[in-house]
Amino acid sequence: MKQDKRWLLVACAVALEMGGAARSWATDGYFSHGYGMRAKGMGGASAAVTGDAYGGANNPATMVEAGEQLEIGVDWFRPVRSADRSGAALAPLNGSVSSGSQDFFIPEIAYSHRLRQDLAMGVTVYGNGGMNTDYPQGSFQCPNARFQFGPANMLCGSGRLGVDLSQLIVAPTLAWKFAPGQSLGLAPQLAYQRFKIDGAQLFGMNSSDPAHVSNGGYDSSTGLGLRLGYLAEINERLKVGVSYGMRIHMSPFSSYSGLFPEQGRFDLPPNITVGLSFKPTTALLLALDYKRIDYSGLAAVGNPSTNFFRAQLGAPNGPGFGWQDVNTLKLGVEWQVNPQWVLRGGLAHASNPVQARDVTFNILAPGIVQDQFTAGFSRSFGPDQTLTVALMHAPERSVSGASLLNPLFQSQGAPANAAGTETVRLREDSLGLAWTWQL
Repeated sequence: MKQDKRWLLVACAVALEMGGAARSWATDGYFSHGYGMRAKGMGGASAAVTGDAYGGANNPATMVEAGEQLEIGVDWFRPVRSADRSGAALAPLNGSVSSGSQDFFIPEIAYSHRLRQDLAMGVTVYGNGGMNTDYPQGSFQCPNARFQFGPANMLCGSGRLGVDLSQLIVAPTLAWKFAPGQSLGLAPQLAYQRFKIDGAQLFGMNSSDPAHVSNGGYDSSTGLGLRLGYLAEINERLKVGVSYGMRIHMSPFSSYSGLFPEQGRFDLPPNITVGLSFKPTTALLLALDYKRIDYSGLAAVGNPSTNFFRAQLGAPNGPGFGWQDVNTLKLGVEWQVNPQWVLRGGLAHASNPVQARDVTFNILAPGIVQDQFTAGFSRSFGPDQTLTVALMHAPERSVSGASLLNPLFQSQGAPANAAGTETVRLREDSLGLAWTWQL
């Protein structure tokens, strides 16, 4: 009966995740800075940290050390995004706009169960995202073919401008301690994503499928991948972990076959994390991770937006967001103050995926913050229940570059620097709460 109750709890938790806004906005491009409130409070460092059930997202091999537990959490996330255009020779194109929809509540769930001393299983449910914007039309005026100006949004489409991408990943996990101090883990990644874009009608002029570029409502796609993990306990103080997530090939967004390269395909990138944890004392834990996310190999994300003038949207070599690969260093610290209280802190620094040449497309998806500062704590309530809190602040970053509309309007007879320079800005804050039951 106890076992039945456990699986009932897991089923309810997964239903909660899938039924809610299964989004996670992010600081490593569109990956979250961490998965699980413990990792979030430690700057995201997690590859060699054991004790929670988020191995399916962090390192599957750590699940063998998680024991019997269920954790349900929610993160209040607030990204503040804005964009402006200045110095345009066509003055009505100048202006600024701020994205609405700034407050999001993002659930996350993890469960682990020890089958025997050297074998464990569980499930992690988490999300990715970050390409969410919602700009009002603003005061922009854009020219038609005869250079007569009329109301338009910042990218010269009609109505509100923005995108919404959310990704849900359910990761059943199996971990095996195959030798003293050494563990392997694997976690199939069952991926679901949903996307829509509004207000980008202008780009239909150069699409292989103009009817499926913008304002098609929500579309969804699915895919299957795999995360592998290894954990080595070098001695009682030092652990090393490696986690590799394979590329997840997703079914295409048929409603946006004229937008993304390869007729609407938007895959999830391969990524690798190498980390270590060190306990100088029994009460203090230090953790350091290096993470690399290979965005550049995905056509939809990595193809330069400047391909707009060499290939059509939707074509295999069509324009994308032009993101570079992201490299991140994460440092975390955890201090067991007493049996009831644990304090945490961390920081992380990521490379910026967005170059100046790609600013125009990334008005829609400004995943540009680079530094994250985190703090958190856990408070135990008896032997079976724990509250964990995590905070994150990412200071504002901006990227500026010449507008992609410059050559577009110049080809129609407009003066040089017709659309001037564009700038995108982003800052982020989050506050997360999670409750853990030891089962």
